[in-house]
Amino acid sequence: MDKTIKINLAGTLFQIDEEAYRILRDYLLAINNRFRNFQSAHETIEDIEYRIAEIFQSQKSPAGIVSKENVESMISIIGKPEDFDVNIAEETPPFYSAPRRRMYRNPDDSIISGVCGGIGAYLDTDPVLFRILFVLFTAFFGIGFFVYVALWIALPAANTETQKRELFGDDYYSARKQYSQPQNTYSPVTPQYTSGYNHTSRISNAFNEVFRAIGRVCFIILRIFLIIIGIVLVLTGFLVILSLVMVLVFKLPGIFTTDGVTVHLSYYRDFLNYVVNPSYAPWIIALTILAITLPLLAIIYLGLKLIFWFRAKDGIFSLAGFVLWVLVIAALAIILFNEGISFAERGTSSVQNIMPNPPDTLYIVTGQKIADLKSYKEFSLPDEDYSVFMVDSIRQLYMSVGLKLNLSEDKQAKVEIQKRSSGRTRTDAVRKAGSIIYNYRMNKDTLALDEYFTLPVGDKWSAEYLNVNLFVPENTVLHFDKSSENLFHKGITIGKVKNGIITDTEFDYETDPSELANKFWIISEKGLKEVEKVSSKQK
Repeated sequence: MDKTIKINLAGTLFQIDEEAYRILRDYLLAINNRFRNFQSAHETIEDIEYRIAEIFQSQKSPAGIVSKENVESMISIIGKPEDFDVNIAEETPPFYSAPRRRMYRNPDDSIISGVCGGIGAYLDTDPVLFRILFVLFTAFFGIGFFVYVALWIALPAANTETQKRELFGDDYYSARKQYSQPQNTYSPVTPQYTSGYNHTSRISNAFNEVFRAIGRVCFIILRIFLIIIGIVLVLTGFLVILSLVMVLVFKLPGIFTTDGVTVHLSYYRDFLNYVVNPSYAPWIIALTILAITLPLLAIIYLGLKLIFWFRAKDGIFSLAGFVLWVLVIAALAIILFNEGISFAERGTSSVQNIMPNPPDTLYIVTGQKIADLKSYKEFSLPDEDYSVFMVDSIRQLYMSVGLKLNLSEDKQAKVEIQKRSSGRTRTDAVRKAGSIIYNYRMNKDTLALDEYFTLPVGDKWSAEYLNVNLFVPENTVLHFDKSSENLFHKGITIGKVKNGIITDTEFDYETDPSELANKFWIISEKGLKEVEKVSSKQK
C-alpha cells in the first residue's frame, strides 16, 4: 500500500500519495521561484494555492486521496510555471477572470442565516442597515419576517471559494485578507470572509452585537421548538408503524378499534379476502404497509434530524426511497383499479308484498338473529349503520338489515325489500342485487324480519345493501319485540308517500330504538307515540 501524506493547502486538509506529493512540492517551489522577485508575489501564490485546492476538491477520488493523475491534471489546467506572464501577474493571475456577481447568503457574517450579511457583501454596504430594516418591517404585519424567510429559502449559502468570489466580486481579496490563520497549523477551518464593507462604525458594531445576542436567544428558542417537533414526529411515526404492524400483520383483535367494542380493524385482512381475488389479498396488504410505512420512516428520519441537528449526504437514499414509494403506489393502484372495476356500476332490485287485510295492530318480531351466528367476525364500514359478519368456517358473509317505517297514502299495508349491489356493468349489478338472499314472513298481524341478509356461497362482496320499507296506514299500532331495535341502525324514521313515492322522511328524535321492546306504539306524521293496548294476543 502506497504511503500517504496529509497536507494543508489554502486552509483545507488533503491526503496525497507520496509520488503525487513530490510532484506538487516541486511545482509549488517552481511557482514560488517564478514570482519571488515581485511585490505581489505573496497574493499571487496564495491565489494559485486556492485554485489548486478548488481543483483537488472537484476531482477528489472516492477514497479521498489525491493521486499523481490528479496533480498532473491540475498542472494541465493551471499551466506550468514557465507559462505564467510575470508582468501581467503583478495585476491579476492569468488563469483567473473576474466572475459574474451573484447574491448568496454569507454564513461567515450571519446572525441567523446570513441573509443580511450576503446582501451587505453584494452591495458593499454595512449589513447592520439591512438588519435594522428587516426588524422595522417585521413590526408592520410581519412583512419583514416573511421577506427574510423567502430570501433564506431562495438564496444559497456561499460555502465554496467560487461562490465567495461571485458574492464579493472585486472585494474578494480585501475580504479574504480579513481572515488570518495561525501558521504551522493543519486546521481545515474555512476562512471567515466578512463583508467587503470596511467602514463599520462603533454604532454599527454595537447594533451587530445586540442583533447577535437576540439571534442567539431566538436560535435557542427555535432549537427547543424544533426538538419538540422532532420528538412529536418520531413518536407519531413510530406509534403509527407499530399500530399498523400489530393490526395488519399480527391481527391483534380488540386492541385497535374505532369504537372500542365491536369494530375490529384487525379484521380488515379477513374482510379483504371476501372483496378481492384471494391471490391478490397478500399483495394488497404488503403494498399497503409499504405505502404507509415509507413516508412514516421519512417523517421519523426528519424528526431525528430536527432533534440532533445533523447533516448527512442522504440525497441518494431519499431519491431511492421516493422512487420505491412511487413504484409501490403505482403497483397498488393497478391492482386496486383492476379489482375496483367490479364496483363501477350500481344496480337495484326491489320486491313488494302486500298484506291482504291490514291489521289494526301489527306485531314486528325478528326471525334469524345475528347473535345466533357462530364464530363470526364483525367488520363495520365507515357508515356506522352497516356491518359485515364473516363466518370463515363456511366462507359466508352476512350483512345487517335496516328497517324504515312509512305512512302509506291508502289503507294498504305492504313490505318492500330494496336490494342494491355493484358490478362491472349495470346488468351485472342488477343481477347481483337480485341474487341477495333475505328471508321474512308475514302471518296475519305478525311480520317476522331476519336481522341479516346473505350472498350465495362463494360470491365476493360487492357493496350489497338491503333495506326493508314497511308501509302502514296512519294510526296503526305497532308492537316490537326485544331484538327489533337492531333493525334501526340510523334511528327511527317516518316517511311519507305521495303517488307511490317516498317524498319526505323525518327522524323521530324523541323515541330511542332501545325503548321499543314489548310496548305498543301508534304511528303518525309526528312519529311514534306509546299507547296502552289491551290485547288478548301476547307476543
